[in-house]
Amino acid sequence: MTVDGSDEITQAFEAHRAHLRAVAYRMLGSLSEAEDAVQETWLRLARSDTSEVGNLGGWLTTVVARVCLDLLRARTRRREDPLEVHLPDPIVTAPGAGDPQDQALLADSVGLALLVVLDTLSPNERLAFVLHDVFAVPFEQIAAVLGKSPAAAKQLASRARRRLRGAPSASDGVAVDPRRRQEIIDAFLAASRDGDFDALVAVLDPDVVLRAEAGSGPFAPSRVLRGAPAVAGQALQYASLARFARRVDVNGAPGFLVAPDGRPIALLSLSIGPDSITAIDVLADPDRLARLDLPVEGHDAVSDSPSSP
Repeated sequence: MTVDGSDEITQAFEAHRAHLRAVAYRMLGSLSEAEDAVQETWLRLARSDTSEVGNLGGWLTTVVARVCLDLLRARTRRREDPLEVHLPDPIVTAPGAGDPQDQALLADSVGLALLVVLDTLSPNERLAFVLHDVFAVPFEQIAAVLGKSPAAAKQLASRARRRLRGAPSASDGVAVDPRRRQEIIDAFLAASRDGDFDALVAVLDPDVVLRAEAGSGPFAPSRVLRGAPAVAGQALQYASLARFARRVDVNGAPGFLVAPDGRPIALLSLSIGPDSITAIDVLADPDRLARLDLPVEGHDAVSDSPSSP
């Protein structure tokens, strides 16, 4: 903490820190900006008289939401010429592992693909949806943040919900049998490694979407591709790298980290429906990959068994 405050205030804030970080991450899709928003919330708490506040958790949630809303609005103003592809910061762990703080972020699972779609919402829509649908904040409290009526806040959340339902990542919320999901993952990896176009098309949804943010990396330029043939063709261009892919979890969803000689060059996140892959998000920007905490040590490649992690 950089601000002097009583032990009681500090302890009260720390009790809510994980929740505030989770709210900010879902609002912003950026780990660094989420940390900044939480720090700003602490500064505002330290400067405020909260002796009359009956629900400190609700007060802090409102403050961090306002901070995030300001950041989203500023971001929107800066994007006069928006990038075609921008992926949120992923949280990457070995399957079944992870830092407890990161697990708190993922407690209400929000996959990378859904965060991508959240980025297409207006700041007001995003705030209303995230606070109400993810964190069950009442519309009366959301209305106070937005400076609107509860009915208007409810309408914003409903509009966001409709837009999300029409997005390719909508299957994120569909329950998939774990055994079937593993079969799809294995089939995708095997087809990629073998350079089998027909097998790739078979494991991809006909309307699959591939989003790749590459920066100056080996997958440049950044792009969006739609349809199984186009996505399969793109995957075949990098079939030689598939042997370096190993299973990781990306925001709690299945994915692969491609790291020959322990050097990360691509991170893939898969959105999986009942029978196929519905979306693939690829982060191959070397600068962004270098800033992530990636589980690369001691794991250069998958084994010859497709189902091996």
